[in-house]
Amino acid sequence: MTAYLQVTGLNKRFGGLQALRDCSFTVGQGRITCLVGPNGAGKTTIFNAITGFLVPDTGHVEFQGRSLDGQSPQQIVHHGIARTFQNLRLFADLTARDNVLAGMQDHVGEGPLGAIFRPFHTARALAAKQDAAMAVLAHVGLQDRASALVRNLSYGEQKLLCIARILATGAELLLLDEPTSGLSGAALTEVMALLRRLQAEGKTLLVVEHNTRVVQQIADDVLFLHHGHLLAHGSPAEIIADPKLAEIYFGGTL
Repeated sequence: MTAYLQVTGLNKRFGGLQALRDCSFTVGQGRITCLVGPNGAGKTTIFNAITGFLVPDTGHVEFQGRSLDGQSPQQIVHHGIARTFQNLRLFADLTARDNVLAGMQDHVGEGPLGAIFRPFHTARALAAKQDAAMAVLAHVGLQDRASALVRNLSYGEQKLLCIARILATGAELLLLDEPTSGLSGAALTEVMALLRRLQAEGKTLLVVEHNTRVVQQIADDVLFLHHGHLLAHGSPAEIIADPKLAEIYFGGTL
């Protein structure tokens, strides 16, 4: 059976730093897989390599049996993979709705020539995109904040908006880089509930996560990275109970 996402033998060196070292793993369709490990383990580098923001020195990435080697981030989104970033990368001076619109893939007839020669078609297409953006915002609970500038959203709302923006691409494999970092209380609970709901709706999630309690509650599988290499792969219970991994991650017990 072909793996949904297959990462094979990735290596990447930045000067004297070996960021990825023969890194290989698979992600199962319809599952939540958490990518864990100490700071500097290579987690974000893996995301960059999968999504075309970084070209590995050697190795391969395949999605649904299709090679992603050498493809641009835009091409990879078209294939059905989208990702968030640690630093959010939202447009602070645009509304929540406009940020979602910016994440939507372009369609024929919506450019300047389409506006000139097919104005009614273009107007309908733009209206449809507005409706779709509102539907995505409603899906993450932000419909009442659609007209708010991003800078006026709470941090928890901005985290939800990041997820909304990649949902707007229509991608089936979502790579989430620390979606719960900086959150607590109701905001943390809301994001975790959203991730589980997306899985129930058929999405596949690969999540960089540092909070072991979150990992225990959302993950089906856990990948443990250390020095850019996959050190262990198992269930949350198996990974968290391993004293050798705990020593690497915390210098003590998890």
